[in-house]
Amino acid sequence: MNHKALVVIDIQNDITRHYRDIMDRLNAAIEWARESGMEIVYIQHNNLSAGTRTFKPGTKGAELVPELKMVSDHIFVKTKANALTSEAFSEFIRSKEIREFYIAGADATACVKSTCYNMTKAGYTVHVISDCVTSYDLKKMPEMLAYYTDKGCEVKNLAIYTGK
Repeated sequence: MNHKALVVIDIQNDITRHYRDIMDRLNAAIEWARESGMEIVYIQHNNLSAGTRTFKPGTKGAELVPELKMVSDHIFVKTKANALTSEAFSEFIRSKEIREFYIAGADATACVKSTCYNMTKAGYTVHVISDCVTSYDLKKMPEMLAYYTDKGCEVKNLAIYTGK
């Protein structure tokens, strides 16, 4: 059994105009993970806070973007930044005995950051695919990639992982 997963975080219609910049690489990462026998997991954020207009459950904005390659039905909803707060996701990784994660998605300064931090804190091996992560504020990307490394994540671009 392959105890690894690619986790694609919050690539939803409401996320950011910058997600399109990573879509080709992100879809290539999904294909690489599938060919490698990894589980492919999609995390979807639902915003339950009153007064906010984005990521509202049942809206087009909360849907995963249509350009995203869907190769599994492992879609887990979270309502907080950290994907591990999704009980269904946490149960899934326990049941599959997944201990190693490759992370892609948005936002590098929010949900990706929180998920990576909490995964490493929980003792998981975390790899951040640097060119498959984006942010609302692209100027913060170098700082965020350094943060991930500082917190114990391996940070490399997709070509290094795929050898292509």
